Amino acid sequence: MHTLDARRLLCPMPVIRVQQMIETLQAGDQIKAICTDPGAMHDIPAWAKVHGHKTIEICQQDYEYIIVIEISTV
Repeated sequence: MHTLDARRLLCPMPVIRVQQMIETLQAGDQIKAICTDPGAMHDIPAWAKVHGHKTIEICQQDYEYIIVIEISTV
């Protein structure tokens, strides 16, 4: 699993960083995005769905939001 630190980034930067990381990975890889912008809990899964990727997990730990995405196509 690849970890993306998107803390202290505001919309739309967490989504853009996820997109940039996906371009460097292969189908089947997973990205764990750690964000502090609460909008990322909606924005990243919505973006993933539109682009054919699968959201594996969404959770909140204190003031951080963690979204795990599995890459289905690149």
